Amino acid sequence: MSSRRSEALAFSLVTGINHAMAKLVDIWDSMGIMEEQRVERMETVKKHIEGLLNDMITEEEALKHRIRTNIITFEKQLDTLCLEMSMDPYKLEEGLTVLQIEKNLRLRVEVLTKEKGDRLKELHGLQQQDKELCLELCVTPYYVPTGSIPSRTQLQEFREHLKTLSEEKKSRAKVFSGLREDIRKLMEDMGQKPETSLEKESVCHGEEIFLLTHENIKALQLLLSQMKVKKESLMNTLAELKERAISLWNRLEALELDRTAFQESVQGTLSDQIAQWQGEVDRLTVLQKAMLEDVIDKVRQELVALWDKCNQGTEHREPFNAHICDDDFTEELLALHDAELLKVKNYYDQAKPLLEVLQKWEKYWALFQDFEKKANDPNRFSNRGGALLKEAKEKVKVQKMLPKLEEELRTGVESWEKDQGTAFLVQGQRVMTYISTQWEEHKQLRGKEKSERATTSKKGEMTTLFKTPTKRAHGGMNTLTPNKIRKQTPTQPIMVRSYSCNSSSTFISVPSNKPPLSQMQKTKSLERSNSSSSQRTPLQEYNGTEEKNPVDISYSDFTGDLSKKTNDAVFNSTAKDLF
Repeated sequence: MSSRRSEALAFSLVTGINHAMAKLVDIWDSMGIMEEQRVERMETVKKHIEGLLNDMITEEEALKHRIRTNIITFEKQLDTLCLEMSMDPYKLEEGLTVLQIEKNLRLRVEVLTKEKGDRLKELHGLQQQDKELCLELCVTPYYVPTGSIPSRTQLQEFREHLKTLSEEKKSRAKVFSGLREDIRKLMEDMGQKPETSLEKESVCHGEEIFLLTHENIKALQLLLSQMKVKKESLMNTLAELKERAISLWNRLEALELDRTAFQESVQGTLSDQIAQWQGEVDRLTVLQKAMLEDVIDKVRQELVALWDKCNQGTEHREPFNAHICDDDFTEELLALHDAELLKVKNYYDQAKPLLEVLQKWEKYWALFQDFEKKANDPNRFSNRGGALLKEAKEKVKVQKMLPKLEEELRTGVESWEKDQGTAFLVQGQRVMTYISTQWEEHKQLRGKEKSERATTSKKGEMTTLFKTPTKRAHGGMNTLTPNKIRKQTPTQPIMVRSYSCNSSSTFISVPSNKPPLSQMQKTKSLERSNSSSSQRTPLQEYNGTEEKNPVDISYSDFTGDLSKKTNDAVFNSTAKDLF
């Protein structure tokens, strides 16, 4: 359609020139211009028209050349921009005219040039933010090659980097403010004024004083830890002064009203409280000097009570006995007593867990001995109100707790001695030796009681065999009334009742022409008990070294020995008389 229009325009142009030339000829004819003049004039018109067309052709050719030059220039600029901006080379569509190519290249160059300016502008802003953040955080700035144009990916990474720095700044600022607040509060609690430059800067309210660096954070953390240690030291000092004042109040028998009034009057910072308590201790110390004899007597009572509480024997007490018996009441003597009291208190604090376990063991040991004594009392079976079952359950509990506590003591003492580098003694003995001694003494006492009962039982049985029984013999012998005694033949057995520690009654068949079998069995039982006790593995201190150790016995051996029964004996707490 456009080609037809151009052809029509060309045809009309030729037609117009022809019409113009025809008019010129008509004019020349009317004027009578000769042929030669007409030729000249027509040549002039031709030259004019040709010159005009040539000028137009020249201009159009210049335009064409300029367009081609622009295309080359734009292509070079596009290549440079794509390379600088890390973009893919621009590709033209196929079948485009020169003008279209030039236009597309020109528009693309304009777009990329604008984007380049925007990137450089954004880069400059990001670098300014990065510079400020890096200065506050003392970190290395984000690296961007000088003179280069960042790509979209680089700009995105730069933005994320700044976001991370901003979050790090907020985090560090929070840590800084928390550390400074804690330091400021600790100083206020202690009543301490800042002395060093770091302390002064840490309590100032200006946020811009500190650079948010890791080194400054570590410095503040170190200062805070030092402040905590100092506060703890002041708290310990205050606690010691309070303990000292309370001790002096007790020694001087100060009124409770005066104590309460002073304690309520103590206010202010830790330093102020320490000063007030120190003043009270000094005042009480002056009063104490005027009452040395009474004070030293009270300290001695407290010291003896603490010795007993720590289960310390004579080897601990004898070195101080000279001062205990000293009647020359002086400040030096009081100082010696105070030093010894402090020493024993420190020992008690160190060994308190073990002493509590030992105290618990002694409690269960006393219950165990009490149950053993009750087991020998035949009258306990007359109580049918459930007390016997309750007693049996408690006895089982005690039997379980004793070995458990002994093992806990053994491991605890081993660890304690390893840490302290000294032996843990109870009444001058290693703890396991002390426990073994208790078991051995108990076993010996049980053997003695068995022997006494055997002797008593033998006498009672002999009386039953050769005398007319009138009453129940002492020691639990059950005799029969004369009207219930049957005639006995020499081969007829006699039924005799006797008592042991493990059952209420035991019926044993005894031939009349032989010694009482119960006595023989008891004697054999005692012999077996004595022989087995000498063969058992003793419960003793694993690392104890005593010049003369008692024969140790384990809890399991002891209970096994008690539960051992004779083969011919019949145990029944509810058996009736067979006669």
